[in-house]
Amino acid sequence: MSSISIQKVSITGLETDAIVNAANSGLMGGSGVCGAIFRGAGWDKMQKACDAIGGCPTGNAAITPGFDLPAKFVIHAVGPIWRGGNSNEAELLYGAYENSLKRAIENDCHSIAFPLISAGIYGYPKRQAWEVALTSCRDFINSHQGYDIDIIFAVIDEGILALGEEVKEKLDWQQ
Repeated sequence: MSSISIQKVSITGLETDAIVNAANSGLMGGSGVCGAIFRGAGWDKMQKACDAIGGCPTGNAAITPGFDLPAKFVIHAVGPIWRGGNSNEAELLYGAYENSLKRAIENDCHSIAFPLISAGIYGYPKRQAWEVALTSCRDFINSHQGYDIDIIFAVIDEGILALGEEVKEKLDWQQ
């Protein structure tokens, strides 16, 4: 049975089949979650794998090996930069989660960990980011009922954790 949980944990230490990198469209190593994932995987190895892909459009996702991370794969999801909410940000963010889950299934992953995509330096309002993230993952599970996948949201901030749990409860997610 599939599940969605929110945990206060570093994404780079999780032994899931895949972890998700909040990536930029050039798939270049960056700061924040992206930098931590690149460092954990081995910066040069990860950058070389990302360079071979050649980029990824906003709202989509690409996959690489996990290299030195406990996770088998890293899925690089490109979320939108917040521009006030009138530039298809919600649809693009929804797509980043949906396409990450598609890459997971294509690679026989049954566990995946996400950060809260676009809610850091990309400026997406955190409550709205949680609403899109949880809705996209719930919709994906509902439309793939024959495939079991455990989805973990890995956060390191107590306030973001509490907000995520509040939004999850309001969405009436039964887990």
